[in-house]
Amino acid sequence: MPALQTVRYGSKAVTHHRGVMHFQQQELMAVTEYIPPTPAVNPTCLPSPPGPPQEETGLIRLLCREIAAVFQDNRMIAICQSVALSVEDKLLMRHQRRKHKILMKVFHNQVLKPFLEDSNYQNLLPLFVGHNMLLVSEEPKVKEMVRILRTVPFLLLLGGCINDVDAILSRQGFINYSSLPSLPLAQGELVGGLTPLMAQTHSLLQHQPLKLTTLLDQYIRQQSEKDSVVPANGKPDPPDPPTPLGHNLPLPQ
Repeated sequence: MPALQTVRYGSKAVTHHRGVMHFQQQELMAVTEYIPPTPAVNPTCLPSPPGPPQEETGLIRLLCREIAAVFQDNRMIAICQSVALSVEDKLLMRHQRRKHKILMKVFHNQVLKPFLEDSNYQNLLPLFVGHNMLLVSEEPKVKEMVRILRTVPFLLLLGGCINDVDAILSRQGFINYSSLPSLPLAQGELVGGLTPLMAQTHSLLQHQPLKLTTLLDQYIRQQSEKDSVVPANGKPDPPDPPTPLGHNLPLPQ
């Protein structure tokens, strides 16, 4: 065996090349190629996947306390669709709102919806879609609020609640509520309707006692006249046998 051997280094010659596919096989592959179906909804329109839960910061706790105070201290809560207002409309609306003590509050849905889910205002959740604003007041100033919103027609009123968290009022419900008379006017109408009935009841209650008093006076007068008559012999007539009370009373006409 020789001490030295020659070893060849380097790449070997390529002897196998991929041949061209037959045209029939090419047609078969083109026909049987998989075409994925078109999605019914564009993926860009789908909501983004939920991210990791965020830790509750001090700002979120402050906003939650402010939201709770708004829903607790106000009897009228109206939800409107938030739109871009011009400077003139903002100034006019702010002046009219402050005149009637109607406040406007804007909160992010990420903070507002968790509060509503854990409160008695769960029925209001379907109204909070997109950007919304709240019109609130300590007293139900529905008539004034509807009048203000008519000056800004593109500010859409979605609904809300008044004094009752179990019932949701729509836009038409707020309009119907604003057409109701005020409380003093309704009380005056009620008193005016009850006064004739009270007078009629009083007259009915007084009719029978007055009639009985008249009959008793007439009976006493007849008895006194009868006792004053004296016969010619100077002796009074023997007394009549006792009769039941009311036997000799004249019949009522």
